[in-house]
Amino acid sequence: QVQLIESGGGKVQAGDSLKLSCTAPEDIFSLSTMAWFRQAPGKERQFAAAITRSGRLINYAESVKGRFTIYRDNDKNTVYLLMESLKPEDTAVYYCAADVDSGYPDLGPSGYDYWGQGTQVTVSS
Repeated sequence: QVQLIESGGGKVQAGDSLKLSCTAPEDIFSLSTMAWFRQAPGKERQFAAAITRSGRLINYAESVKGRFTIYRDNDKNTVYLLMESLKPEDTAVYYCAADVDSGYPDLGPSGYDYWGQGTQVTVSS
């Protein structure tokens, strides 16, 4: 079973920053567009950001553009999500996902092959 392992969640105040990390097996990571999705209580899973294997193509949801930065370290098989200027509405479980053999940072969750267990981010006002 493929494991994507997220870390870095926590409880912060509005305006603070957090950095999430997700590590995947090398044989998956090297072939995959990597993404972060989030799911707030009672809501559907939403796209946050995605980055292709080379890092040349990146997509962000409008709600996080300018505040979140996705990047990857291909030597460490790790993708990161730097979240700045956090707002209470950013509170959610954040999931890492891998889309194998994709050359495009897909926005839809159905396009992703592997998922992590999620890490909770809570932003208080």
